[in-house]
Amino acid sequence: MAAKSQICSIWLGSETGILKGVSLTKKQAFNFCEMSCLSRDQEVCVMAWGDPQESEVLVGSVNGTVKTFSIDKGIFTATRECGDPSQGRFTGLAVTDSSMITCVESGLLKVWKEGSTETVEVNVGNGICRMQQNPSQRHRVATGGKENPLKVWDLERPDKPIFTAKNVAHDWLDMRVPVWVRDIGFIPDSDKIVTCTGHQQVRVYDPSTPQRRPVLEARFGEYPLTALSLPASRGTVVVGNTHGELAILDLRKGLVCGCLKGLAGAVRGLQCHPSLPLVASCGLDRFLRVHSLEDRSLQHKSSSADDSGDVEEVKAEEEGDEVWDTMETVTEKTKKRAAQKDEATITGVDGKKKRKLVEKVM
Repeated sequence: MAAKSQICSIWLGSETGILKGVSLTKKQAFNFCEMSCLSRDQEVCVMAWGDPQESEVLVGSVNGTVKTFSIDKGIFTATRECGDPSQGRFTGLAVTDSSMITCVESGLLKVWKEGSTETVEVNVGNGICRMQQNPSQRHRVATGGKENPLKVWDLERPDKPIFTAKNVAHDWLDMRVPVWVRDIGFIPDSDKIVTCTGHQQVRVYDPSTPQRRPVLEARFGEYPLTALSLPASRGTVVVGNTHGELAILDLRKGLVCGCLKGLAGAVRGLQCHPSLPLVASCGLDRFLRVHSLEDRSLQHKSSSADDSGDVEEVKAEEEGDEVWDTMETVTEKTKKRAAQKDEATITGVDGKKKRKLVEKVM
């Protein structure tokens, strides 16, 4: 399995606990797990690199375990109990030089020190949807969730957050705007932080200024945003929502630069390449897609279903064709009859037709 894992360039986790590696050059996908003991309590919630060399992948599951997968060996090398399922699923996973950081939905953030059974516990508040580590200052993390605003924590001094966002002003009806942080990103080479919300908002905060409200706010679509990722090129962010819509937003002007097409289902994960203009996405339609951020074209598409191999996409397309073949053909005669049934009129006392309410649809 080591030969297979070493050629994989993208890693995904499934709802049945499968760790899947995808090789874009070979156009193949491989499963790295014991297929005979898959279950829903092993659903992958979060993933993170286990070391700066990116030779290990940490996989956090619903049952509270964090497993370490060695890319060099092609096997799982360690398992650690890091959570109580009653506290909720993992919402974030990260590592520092000598410890591992986990966070769950209930707001319990833990720092697990290497070689020690002692942990540092921080209560970051209920309803956490996301914990994200600052890549340039790895001892700092940001958290946010439903009715839990963006907060930045210094884990070397975890008594209280070093930044807490303030909610925006009331809307035009003088009603409070609800808080629902879904994903967080640290903008490179700055102190700024970008978030996306379940109310279609993309917000930029600057903790280096006295202002605790967003310094920029933009909106995209009509459905809750679920994920974001920052491209290698500065000044933009890629966001996805529950209807499979992906867009690139300009963080300086708050405008939509363009949309990425092809998805059919809620976006569950987004990741931009650290140096190339590429973004990988996956969602409820169980397909992995890689788009170019330059011309927004689809560069790669493959199924992320539980079977491994290189014919999954063909199978999915064949199944879709069978569904269409079994559907009833609608003729002009049928449409005309249906349109006539939908026609409605208002009739006066004398029984004469006064006005048509519904136009015929041919």
